[in-house]
Formats: sequence, C-alpha cells, structure tokens
Amino acid sequence: MLKGYQVLAFRLRGRGGEIDILARRGRVLAAVEVKRRATLEAATLALGADQHQRLIRAAEAAARGRPALAGLDLRIDMVALAPGRFPRHLRGVISTGADRS
Repeated sequence: MLKGYQVLAFRLRGRGGEIDILARRGRVLAAVEVKRRATLEAATLALGADQHQRLIRAAEAAARGRPALAGLDLRIDMVALAPGRFPRHLRGVISTGADRS
C-alpha cells in the first residue's frame, strides 16, 4: 500500500485457485504470490510453472467477475519473505520452471 497499490483482496479464493493478494495500481491488476523461505533467494525461486499458470487463471477469473477491473493489464508479482530480512517485492515474475511451493 505504501507503494501506491490499492489492495482489493487478501487470500482470494475462486475457481482458478487462490491469490494471496489482489491489488491495483493505475492500469495494472497485480496477482501477488507471497513466499516465505529460509532465504530471500529460496523464496524468489519458489514459484513453479504450474502455480504461475494457476495464478494467471485465478486473476483472469477475478477480473471477469468484477466489471471495474475489465481492461486492466494483468501482472503476476511476488513478495519474498525471509527471517530477519526486509520483504522483497518482485514485479512481473515468470515461473522458474520448478514445481514446488
């Protein structure tokens, strides 16, 4: 929120799957996956290809169900968390190909 995002939902469950955070900033609709691991590097590598595709489907379904979100540019973001470290917000992530959560 400090970066200008309007948080629309936390833990949004729908047909496509679950989105940890759904947020909007300008013309961007961000489906945000939150990963906590022992290190920030491990957290940033934790988004698998299958989960990435589920996030896309879930975000598209959420946008279809809310006319105010129609026409926004969909983006998959990640917030990586690790003990003793500041959270890292990664914009426009693609999957690493690993299928682990």
